[in-house]
Amino acid sequence: MRDTRESRLLLVLLIAIAFALITVDIRGGEDSPVDGARQAAATVFGPIENGVSGAVDPIGNAVSAIRESGDRHDRLAELERENAALKAELGSDDRNHSRLRQLDRMLKIAGQGQYGIKGAQVIAIGAAQGFSWTITIDVGANDGIERDMTVLNGDGLVGRVTTVGPNTATVLLASDPDFTVGTRMEATDELGFASGQGDRPLRVELLNGKAEVEKGDRLVTFGSQADKPFVPGVPVGVVSRVDPSGGGLTRTLSVTPFVSFSKLDVVGVVVKAPEKDPRDTVLPEKSEPKPTPTVTVTVTPSAPADGQYQQEQ
Repeated sequence: MRDTRESRLLLVLLIAIAFALITVDIRGGEDSPVDGARQAAATVFGPIENGVSGAVDPIGNAVSAIRESGDRHDRLAELERENAALKAELGSDDRNHSRLRQLDRMLKIAGQGQYGIKGAQVIAIGAAQGFSWTITIDVGANDGIERDMTVLNGDGLVGRVTTVGPNTATVLLASDPDFTVGTRMEATDELGFASGQGDRPLRVELLNGKAEVEKGDRLVTFGSQADKPFVPGVPVGVVSRVDPSGGGLTRTLSVTPFVSFSKLDVVGVVVKAPEKDPRDTVLPEKSEPKPTPTVTVTVTPSAPADGQYQQEQ
């Protein structure tokens, strides 16, 4: 329709009629004279609205699903964080259980040897290549720690204290090449000196070049004058190799230490020496070797077949 004067007048008239109907409908309330017309319009246009709603609802549902998906994602992330925290807590519990086991073994050794010990935790380890084999523990002078005190754990001899600070101390490990401790053989009482060799077994020089030693024999610390730097009776290790005796004044042994120096965690500093030498009482009980089962196989010759027996006849 072209934009003419008549069309403009018609548009103004339609707008005026629409406003008049709206006014009458509002003032009429529930008795509005146009209520019937509204119901007729609803009957005509209702199916169209439902169709449009059906077309629009999937979009709305999709938006809602995205929002709920975001909520679920946040919940999953929260659950993952809770699971991670739980795993960390369980790991911490496992570590605490391990420390309790170490502490229990260490207290057992202290009780058997009558050592007065101060418990400590390893908080640092020194470089093992080109430097001394040392650890740092979280006790020091404020805890009664002094230089040249023996350090042990639940397995045996760890080392000796070399440097003491107010709240920490440095321990020279028995595996260090500069470390030397007097030793005594179990049962035979043969004396010697053990020296560290890094990650290799300890080297022990027995004072008696003709001493009878076998693989599997065990050694403990002999002790020092005034119990410094070593108290007596602390387990050192097990003989793993005996060098052939060459008629020398000493005899050389390779000794595998009881302590694993790469797995140190809980240790004890001996702050009070025993009143008497515990000798071999601190050594763990020897485990009896399990007998190797012997399997005997008996072969029973089978009887020849009938045909074979007749042929041989």
